[in-house]
Amino acid sequence: MKKYKWILILVNLVVVLILFNSSIFKKEKLLADGQLVLLELAPVDPRSLMQGDYMRLRYAISNTVETDSIAKRGYCVVKLNEEGIAKKVRMQNQKNPIKDGEFLIRYNLMKWGRVSIGAESYFFQEGDAEKYEKAKYGGLKVNQQGNSVLIGLYDENRQKIE
Repeated sequence: MKKYKWILILVNLVVVLILFNSSIFKKEKLLADGQLVLLELAPVDPRSLMQGDYMRLRYAISNTVETDSIAKRGYCVVKLNEEGIAKKVRMQNQKNPIKDGEFLIRYNLMKWGRVSIGAESYFFQEGDAEKYEKAKYGGLKVNQQGNSVLIGLYDENRQKIE
């Protein structure tokens, strides 16, 4: 029995490592091949804007969603304007239909009636809070499946804050 116990532990460890590395590979592919989409940031209560080494994010696009008429999970369809800033076109439950020039971003309807689109926190090095206070856009890389990764914050000139 002891022999099987170690075999089971080893098999489980290998499965966990495979799943973990697969997740990393998918994120790296998204970063390399994804489309950059800038989402305008909504104002956040200044008392909770900076808490330690991260900034709480809220996107303006999520403020325009009628939460009583959407599913718990789905896709926010956006179209980029000439400046590369995303504007909401519609909310839908499935990946299709999608037209040329439109992009999907997965959303989740939170318990308190707020729509979560993309990452909600941006972590930065301690002491860099002043740099990020003037952030106007969140930069997301998105793929055709609606997956997104926050890659940084951008200023009013659409320049990445570094």
